[in-house]
Amino acid sequence: MKSAALLLLLAVRFAFAAEVITPTNQVELFNGKDFSGFTFCMKNDADPLKTWSVTNGVIHCTGKPIGYLRTTQSYRDYVVTVEWRFVKIAPKADNTGVLVHIQFPDKVWPVCIQVQGKHDHIGDLFLMAGAESKQHKGLDANTPLPLHGKSAEHAIGEWNTNQTTCFQDGVVTEVNGHILNVTTKCTIQSGFIGMQSEGGEIEIKKIYLDPYGTEASH
Repeated sequence: MKSAALLLLLAVRFAFAAEVITPTNQVELFNGKDFSGFTFCMKNDADPLKTWSVTNGVIHCTGKPIGYLRTTQSYRDYVVTVEWRFVKIAPKADNTGVLVHIQFPDKVWPVCIQVQGKHDHIGDLFLMAGAESKQHKGLDANTPLPLHGKSAEHAIGEWNTNQTTCFQDGVVTEVNGHILNVTTKCTIQSGFIGMQSEGGEIEIKKIYLDPYGTEASH
């Protein structure tokens, strides 16, 4: 974990958090009411509203069929926080993920970087559909960068806080206050932000973004 790349990104993470990120420029991506600001991509063009719903200020995802919701706005240089939990898990029904730097075209699965949400592996990093990074170069597309240290996941039914820092060409993942992964020299550095439907029944109560400064829109 104590690599030069990680130390550099952490220095940037906390320096900018102190100097740039303030409550006044925080962006609430989920308004607690509906899917304003989001769109969907589901396998075989399935009806997304049979998978995704909002009740009592919380997003519910059945996990089936697979697909994702994503922002309609593209972002770069930010910390995105997602507060979510598993409602329940079962064999082959224990997976989700936070997607950053999602690229066009929408498809299952798109070019992006995934912060793994699979039970006991939250924090692994997948470079998906041709995305690449220094640490992942030479690895198979289905091989993640494994989390550093033990899982920081809370018990099923308890809320997890997933923070993903995307700054310039680096990505740092934090789960429940524990820094678990880092990658640098990513080939994609901006894009849409999303959540996966991938088998696990989940709930999401907050999705918000703290920008480092520049928003980029397509």
